[in-house]
Amino acid sequence: MDPPFRGEVFALLAALTWATALVLFKRSGETVSPLSLNLFKNVVACLLLGATLVFFPSAESVLGATDLSELSNLTWADFGILILSGILGIAMADTLLFYGLNRIGVGLVTVAECSYTPLVMLFAWSLLSEELAPNHLLGGGLVLSGLFISSTHAPPPGRTRGELLFGTFLTVLAIALMAVGIVWAKPVLEVAPLLPATMLRLIGGTAILCVLLAVDRRRAAHFAVFRPKAAWRTMLPASILGTYFAMIFWVGGFKYTSASVAAVLNQTSTIFALIMATIILKEPFTRRKLLAAVLAFGGVVIVTGLWTPW
Repeated sequence: MDPPFRGEVFALLAALTWATALVLFKRSGETVSPLSLNLFKNVVACLLLGATLVFFPSAESVLGATDLSELSNLTWADFGILILSGILGIAMADTLLFYGLNRIGVGLVTVAECSYTPLVMLFAWSLLSEELAPNHLLGGGLVLSGLFISSTHAPPPGRTRGELLFGTFLTVLAIALMAVGIVWAKPVLEVAPLLPATMLRLIGGTAILCVLLAVDRRRAAHFAVFRPKAAWRTMLPASILGTYFAMIFWVGGFKYTSASVAAVLNQTSTIFALIMATIILKEPFTRRKLLAAVLAFGGVVIVTGLWTPW
């Protein structure tokens, strides 16, 4: 018998590790470019996942995934979908997320991240013909309200109103790319072993970043990110927490509790990140930011069906 509340604990740990990673990524972004930071954390994640597959092959069954032999059931088209999904959801999305993070800060980024759940459901409706219920529309409207309020927030120090709006747009675009990438790959992920599928997405995202940076005139500066430096004090733990442990806890949460409960508990990263950004990064915790977070988080609760007003 599973220990009580194991899934809920996993889901909360996923939220806490991602929130911590986001604060550390913000600090890293002060000295490292978004492209370089994305490449670094992807390579770290590839190494950790590779080591897990080689030295802890039983991790696949612990996470409730399918047997590794089922890789042979995938077609070349399936492999291509996983790789392209990684390009969209990891290479492009995470780079845009880091750009947005640099412009608007952790607090407002976490409000924008609440758009993930309704966007996933929107793309599932359009791409996979999944049904959209009234609670999805109401919850999505609340999330949009939170985004609108956050976009009218006073800009962070040294930023203009235009930069605040542009940073919010970049963050929502990043979340949209993550959502469409994972929804598009969902039919393949349902039959593919979890960790190798995750590795393929990471490889796709990392490979395209390497190609783009290799033709950049500043490629030497980008690849210099792999030389030990002071920034590693935040980059390395952020990469380990945000692209390895958060993923494992996220999967564990969905395995051991209902999807709706896991989704809402995952979204508590908004609360954790707001608190840590205020304490560690000294970002202002305003009433407008709090209202935006409450509306967006409430929208997620309604979208997932954990609570409905009727």
